[in-house]
Amino acid sequence: MTSAVERARRAAGVPAPWTRTRLRTARGASLAFAALVLLTAFLAAYFPRAVRANEDRAVRRAVAETSPARAVVDVGLIRPDLAPDERAKTFDAGRVAAGYRALLKTVPEPVRVDAGQSSYGVRTSKDLQATDKDLPSPDAVLPRFTAAAQAGLEEHARLASGRWPRAKAAASAEAGRVEVAVTGATAQALGLAVGRSVHVEGGETAFVVVGIVEPRDPRGAWWSAEPQLRTPTMSATSGRPPQKFWRAGLLLPPGAGAALLDTLGQPEAYWRLAPRSEGLTAGVLPRYTAALGSLKGGPDLLRVKKAVEAHAVVSTDLDQVIEAHRGLSRALSPVVKVAAVGAGAVAAVTVAMAAGLSAGRRREEFALLRARGASLTGLGGRLLAESAALAVPAAGLGLLGAWALEPAGPLGSSALAAGAVALLGCLALPLRALASHRAAGVHQEREDLVAARPGRGRTVAELTVLAVALLVLFASRRGNGGAGAVPVLLALVAALVLVRCYPLPLRWAARGAGRSRGLTGFLFFARAGRAAPSGTLPLFVLLIAVTTAGVGGAVLTDVAGARDRAALVTAGADARVSATGALAALPRDVERGVRKVAGVRDVAPVLIDQTVALPVESGAASTRPLALMAVDPSSYGSFLRAQGLGSAPVPPRAERGGVVDVVASARVAKVFGSGPREVSSLAGRVRVRVTRVAEAPPALGGADFLLMDRAALDRRPTTDLLVAGEPDAKALRKLVDGAEPRPALRLRADARAAYADSPLQAGVTRLFAAAVGAAAGYALLALLLHAQAGAAERTALLVRLRVLGLSRRGRRTLTLLDALPQTVLAAGGGALVGWGAIRLLAPVLDLERLAFASTDGRGPEGVTASLHSGAEVLLLPAAGIAVLAALVSLGQAWWLRRTKMITELRAGDA
Repeated sequence: MTSAVERARRAAGVPAPWTRTRLRTARGASLAFAALVLLTAFLAAYFPRAVRANEDRAVRRAVAETSPARAVVDVGLIRPDLAPDERAKTFDAGRVAAGYRALLKTVPEPVRVDAGQSSYGVRTSKDLQATDKDLPSPDAVLPRFTAAAQAGLEEHARLASGRWPRAKAAASAEAGRVEVAVTGATAQALGLAVGRSVHVEGGETAFVVVGIVEPRDPRGAWWSAEPQLRTPTMSATSGRPPQKFWRAGLLLPPGAGAALLDTLGQPEAYWRLAPRSEGLTAGVLPRYTAALGSLKGGPDLLRVKKAVEAHAVVSTDLDQVIEAHRGLSRALSPVVKVAAVGAGAVAAVTVAMAAGLSAGRRREEFALLRARGASLTGLGGRLLAESAALAVPAAGLGLLGAWALEPAGPLGSSALAAGAVALLGCLALPLRALASHRAAGVHQEREDLVAARPGRGRTVAELTVLAVALLVLFASRRGNGGAGAVPVLLALVAALVLVRCYPLPLRWAARGAGRSRGLTGFLFFARAGRAAPSGTLPLFVLLIAVTTAGVGGAVLTDVAGARDRAALVTAGADARVSATGALAALPRDVERGVRKVAGVRDVAPVLIDQTVALPVESGAASTRPLALMAVDPSSYGSFLRAQGLGSAPVPPRAERGGVVDVVASARVAKVFGSGPREVSSLAGRVRVRVTRVAEAPPALGGADFLLMDRAALDRRPTTDLLVAGEPDAKALRKLVDGAEPRPALRLRADARAAYADSPLQAGVTRLFAAAVGAAAGYALLALLLHAQAGAAERTALLVRLRVLGLSRRGRRTLTLLDALPQTVLAAGGGALVGWGAIRLLAPVLDLERLAFASTDGRGPEGVTASLHSGAEVLLLPAAGIAVLAALVSLGQAWWLRRTKMITELRAGDA
């Protein structure tokens, strides 16, 4: 129904607006193109915001999870050179508090201080040796204490028993008593109670416990910057043999710091500034580390000295933590770029294909306009306005959607990405139409793929692309960037080569099919040869998708494999139960209980002795540790097969009293030689001969080892149980907790989870998988667009062939064969290009950082993570593309059967 305005325009002879008319004529196609641009713009704008949000969350968590002892900015002042009166003034509580307030003003941006967890006061920089003989002393070494008068005790602790210590009594040196409080953990470990006095060397002062407190926030920096104030620890002396002793803390009232001047603890005034992780972003990390460096040894250090005292010293490890995080981020950046560039290229070509489909559908319209005198500039401008009316609002909505879903992040890169998509959406249709209609005319020559001959311009363009690709590949190999574009450039070069080479075998096959009796093969090759050269654009999309998915699958598979190997080495098996102590035996009922746990496939009882000494060289006096592992060959072999390590060596059976054949590591074999050698261990003496060299079993973690039959040993206790299968972790823990003495339990699943705990690594893995999934989705869309482009011609042909007697099977076969050429080229070429991309990216991508991010990029000894190609990883996406193409073709054939054949036939005859 026309409006009054439109009727008035018609009556006045004013032509209808081009853009509105074209959009209303093809509403479905216009809305579909706008939806594609919107989705692409949303993904393009959201990806950099998601990357930045992941980095921001990761750096905040890295700072928050760093131990407060490393994270705080510690300002210390000792001054043992001052006279007693001057030292008392220096360590006065009021002066220390004033210094804290002044320090807060000197902290440079963007470093922000968490005042609630910061602390200051006076402490002993050296431990105070206790003299009370009744205190716990594990190896006849009395406990040592750190005394601290830390401000804010009553705000950060709650009183469990007794009362709060008072500074007035603590300051009375004549009384010889200093009131202190201790935590409940300290009181329990050292047997302290309210009213108990603790005496230390070097003075007459007694520390009297008047209260027992419990921390309100035990993990906060106020308590954890010096953990022994909260929880006593067991330490050891540096002598031989080392002797164990307790280290604990005594909490003085905030105003009693001067009382520590009468001790040998070398009192120190300190200010610990706890950093705030809230609001920290990856973008400010360079400034953050620079600010910390300035505090430690730059202009801001002078401000600190002016605020506190000229001899103040600043220290922190937070800058090292942040630099380690930045190094990890830089190492993982190429991994994200590989998937991002691949998915972006697939999306861009798919948008161009959608515009090409519209241009093909309107080919006659454009030809008619050119024949009636329309200029290229005028036609291009109208098509540009028409495309902009769709692409610009759609890209804007996509940008708004990305901003709404992820408010934090760089607006500039998101807007640039959405703008690039909008520009592509605006230019794709005009450029495609102008390229096809440079010359005016209603009738155009058919552009057969087989008959087409590349011109000089195409050759120059292809050589230019090849040169650029070689330069980028060379730069990426030298570590100068560009690694993210390697798969796309290889796919582009492969597409150019395949398009060049594709017509030649097609001509040969068409000649052979023409002489054959069958109709389907001839029709297939004839249709493939009559395809337009521009129809090879989907080949580029499929090649990029297969290559990106192959590289992505290789990255994810190799990372998972490295973690599995590392977890196996860490745990020793799917589960491992170990007795505590040298050659201690597991309780007898533990093995029976383990075998009954659900999910256990096999159990191997073994003996492991880590106390054997191996000479560094044959005949040398110096030694290094050697692990002796004694097993029952039959049960151990069964365990290896159940564990999936069937190729691992099993020791031969031994005869009592003779020389025992053993399996050893390469270093042990070199030292022992080929002759018999006596080995002494806690399990007895035995003469061994190395008959096989192998890598260490996972249970020994890469150490030098001997693997032998346990029947040859005098003592044969079971020190470890190696479990294969997927045991019920809860049942195993319950079993172990109920044993006496309690053995240690290690689970492979727990070890693997520890390697995947880094938030930056986990976020990169999710982004990588999402980008690969997006590329696969756009590849499917490209297949649908390609099928839609030739749908009318294919439908008319199949209907005519049905009228002429072609069977349903023949029509289905021809439909599948239509999708075969580019599918085969994309699948085979994508697998080869993926193999080449993996070879090129292997030295560039640091998978160890990705696999072992939670352990600073280092796995267990002997376990590495590297990118390597596997047939199943590369062939899976290739097979997936083939299956998708077949499904699209079959779906189109199914839809054809649901239509009215006579209608299609008349449409084809019209």
